[in-house]
Amino acid sequence: MDMLYILALLACPIGMGGMMWMMMRRPSGDQGQHQSRTSAHEQELARLRAEIHELRTEPGRAATPDGR
Repeated sequence: MDMLYILALLACPIGMGGMMWMMMRRPSGDQGQHQSRTSAHEQELARLRAEIHELRTEPGRAATPDGR
């Protein structure tokens, strides 16, 4: 009966260690995907900044915060 309690107490730390080990084993191919996503985000950010700049410098446009 004591063995059952010990097993229950060790289940959480052993499971957590197993999950950490599995996360460390991830293939290094994820690095390229992360870089391409970052590049796509940077391109989108640059496009949005250019659009904001264009809208702010547009003549005859009111400079109100809500854009009306």
